[in-house]
Amino acid sequence: MQTDHQLTVKDTSSRLCNEDLIPTLSAKRNWGWFEIFNVWSNDVQSLFGYTLAASLFLSYGLSGWWVMAAIMLAGAIVMWMVNLTGRPGVKYGIPFPVVIRASMGINGANLPAILRAIIGIFWYGVQTYFASTAVVILLTLYMGESSTTFLELSATAWLAFVIVWVFQIMLFWAGIEPIKHFLNWAGPLVYLVMIILMGVVWYSAGSELIPAISTIFSDNSSYTGSKFDGFTAIVGTMIAYFAAVVINFGDFARFVKSEKQMRLGNLIGLPFNMVFFSFIALIITAGTLVLFGEPLTNPSDIVKRVDAVPLTIVSALTFFAATVGINMVANFIPPAYDLANLFPKHISFRRGGLITAVIAFFVGGLWLSVISQVGVVGFVNIIGAIIAPFFGILVVDYYLIKKQQLDIQSLFDASPAGKYYYQNGWNIRGVIAFAVAAVVSLMVALTPSSAALEGFGFILGSAVGGAVYWVLMRKQATPIAELDESNQQTVVELNPTS
Repeated sequence: MQTDHQLTVKDTSSRLCNEDLIPTLSAKRNWGWFEIFNVWSNDVQSLFGYTLAASLFLSYGLSGWWVMAAIMLAGAIVMWMVNLTGRPGVKYGIPFPVVIRASMGINGANLPAILRAIIGIFWYGVQTYFASTAVVILLTLYMGESSTTFLELSATAWLAFVIVWVFQIMLFWAGIEPIKHFLNWAGPLVYLVMIILMGVVWYSAGSELIPAISTIFSDNSSYTGSKFDGFTAIVGTMIAYFAAVVINFGDFARFVKSEKQMRLGNLIGLPFNMVFFSFIALIITAGTLVLFGEPLTNPSDIVKRVDAVPLTIVSALTFFAATVGINMVANFIPPAYDLANLFPKHISFRRGGLITAVIAFFVGGLWLSVISQVGVVGFVNIIGAIIAPFFGILVVDYYLIKKQQLDIQSLFDASPAGKYYYQNGWNIRGVIAFAVAAVVSLMVALTPSSAALEGFGFILGSAVGGAVYWVLMRKQATPIAELDESNQQTVVELNPTS
């Protein structure tokens, strides 16, 4: 067994360095499998996550069981992806924008960082809106609903939106540890409430619900493509939903005790979690069709229809908690790191978070009246396609070009002599790989040549990005034997995995 080592950066005065970007101290690496599981449970159980899954049951005219199988398959694929992107985070304790410096260059890393930040800010605003719909339920119980609207949101809805927005800033300001504890109680509690809600809907719908699942969705869909096309489209769309977290999973993996803990958390939190979640979503979505004659895809709308005030209050609080939880992890923390990476000496992690919150306020406020008109599925696919190439580039560079060996000192070295300086701080080959793959990815996302490719913009973009990068960089691959003794000292894992 290896002994524990603490990675350090020698030149902390470098313009590329601040205390939020350097390797995580061993004492702060206290996340285990349960924390990683709750990252995924909150993501899956957020109001937007549930709404997307429920929409997929209705969009492609498939049997509910086939939709459930497609969601489960997507969970397994995402697990494989995040195990790849999380490994350097666990090994070196550094976030995504620092890891990507090795492939894009110390300055070129700002390209994926700013794109990921923009996407995170958009998601943050959207999820803030969805979380506010749960708060609207609570406010309406005591204040009533306002008839005055602005940008299709009532005064009550705007008040709820502001409350959620302020609450999230306060939680973020408290730091990583309070966020971790928040996730740890929110995830299990939401599951409990979802099970209760499923039970209420199932009981109310009656014994004919399960037999109807094979046909009820196809009877309420206008989709005319083949079943295979529908199945693959669902798989691709669910993968695209997780795309942002897949790219920057190292932002969380850097806090994990060991790779073994990370892999266990991903296993329970993705394929296993998706089995249970998919079944819950399947029963509730089918039940709303039976009970109300129309599909309800937002749990907040379902809770409004259930005549049980205690359940309404508890459900609203837990849906709010889950959505806020994933918003912190997937859409607040990553942009904060990414913005800090742009100007490490001027933008701290907290300042990056405040910038994120301010811009996201306007995104969330415009979601219902403007942005949502793109459609939930289309919106998810386009977002995933934009950053897809960086997954392929990062994975190919780390595993095939760098042989899983990074020079920590060079990642923070801004001098022309630095290993990752490339051409004026940019790896032009990486930029070319991104540009080529981004065009392919967006073309598939916006105008798929066949229904079978719908939703696969992220996967194809990742594959093309990785392939082009490998062709351009294969001669630059560094044999492990060339690593000097000083670098060997920087690549020892912070914590043993066995």
